[in-house]
Amino acid sequence: MKIAFVILHYKNIKDTIECLKSIQGLKEQKEISTIIVDNHTLSKEEEIELKDYTSDIILNKENLGFAKANNIGCKYAIEKYHPDFLVVINNDTLIEQKNFIEEINHCYQETHFDMMGPKILTEEGDSVNPFPVYKTLQEVEERIHYHEKLEKIYKNTFLRNLLTLYLKIKRIGRKPVHLQNGEKSLYDVALHGCAIVFSKKYYEKYSDVFYKETFLYHEEEFLYYRKCHDNLISYYDANLEIIHKEGSSLNESFKNNNYSKLLFKNT
Repeated sequence: MKIAFVILHYKNIKDTIECLKSIQGLKEQKEISTIIVDNHTLSKEEEIELKDYTSDIILNKENLGFAKANNIGCKYAIEKYHPDFLVVINNDTLIEQKNFIEEINHCYQETHFDMMGPKILTEEGDSVNPFPVYKTLQEVEERIHYHEKLEKIYKNTFLRNLLTLYLKIKRIGRKPVHLQNGEKSLYDVALHGCAIVFSKKYYEKYSDVFYKETFLYHEEEFLYYRKCHDNLISYYDANLEIIHKEGSSLNESFKNNNYSKLLFKNT
């Protein structure tokens, strides 16, 4: 059984190294390949530092966002290693479950999943599985159109400030909603993009693992749309765990672009 980890790097070298170290702590090292995809942020010194952990480092010439960059990493992993499973994870994630790979294999033997997601442990509790997206294809399409309108608003300073004020007023008196991971494993659910396991039978069906037209929004919805449209098997494994240091990558990505950060958090 071969496992390929695809890790998207953007600016935060400390998180990426911690993620790599956690993968090195897993039992089945002979079965593991690790691919780093850098969205045009690594210095020469940082690249050399990462080579202590993997020789498979892809340097994009520009920031391609989430979907396109991960597609490049997945294609590289497939062509070079022909893995049984692709594990696509954010660089601000940690794997401390020593039998992580054993559990993936066990889960596949039981479910024959196309895509599978773990329980996501976070301090804030906003990254969870199953991922709460809309349940019909029409609802997903409506959400995407809504985002397109919202993006135009956020690019206009006056409209952005007006909308921000409206959202603050709307939240007055409301109790904050804290999402929770499902306690039971479930079929046919949407999965959070910070950690998704794809089986070989999934990636052999598509030229791209992710829908390539997105940049940093709604990858989960498009993946769920594909699942529904093509009758794929998606599965949430409550016995598999990953730690997500939520907010770390977001803060780095939008350090100099406040409106994009607000847009991301409100869509």
